[in-house]
Amino acid sequence: MKILVADLEGVFLPEIWINVAKKTGIEELKLTTRDISDYDVLMTKRLSILDEHNLTLKDIQAVIAGLDPLDGAKQMLDWIRKQTQIIILSDTFEEFAGPLMAKLGFPALLCHNLTVDATNRITGYNLRIDNQKARAVKALQGLNYHVIAFGDSYNDTGMIQAADQGFFFRPPESITEDFPDIPITRSYDELKVMLTNLLAN
Repeated sequence: MKILVADLEGVFLPEIWINVAKKTGIEELKLTTRDISDYDVLMTKRLSILDEHNLTLKDIQAVIAGLDPLDGAKQMLDWIRKQTQIIILSDTFEEFAGPLMAKLGFPALLCHNLTVDATNRITGYNLRIDNQKARAVKALQGLNYHVIAFGDSYNDTGMIQAADQGFFFRPPESITEDFPDIPITRSYDELKVMLTNLLAN
């Protein structure tokens, strides 16, 4: 049996941190896993910036409340779930993703969570497990699933390479240059064609 795993931000949702950067005017918060491949380096930098500017979880959640899925994302997910099962593997956090999952029809999501103090400051982040995306793929394969994976960032390359079949969706040029052998889709129409072919064979 075939099962899909996919990234969340940049695939079905806008990049949360980029939108926080736009709302707050803090340019450094625009950096994502498309720019910095080491997730710990990226998150440590983000938490330092939040602390420096006295931004709390509520401030970020207020930005998130105004976001909507990417155009066509809900319809794409609805189509996928009529073909097969999909699990979203994301390096976002439960405290961020909750409201947006409702707008996507509550797909299955595996992600991380945050440590928040009594003043609502984010003081740390807790990874579900190191390298969770690739390890989730391996676990599904251990259950005799044929895994098809797609995402857009450096932190998706592990799951894409671990999967039985994998490809990028709307990646930046830097990633396609670093991983020239991985196929690319650039729109939901192309994604639908790619998945139709992979699920049929």
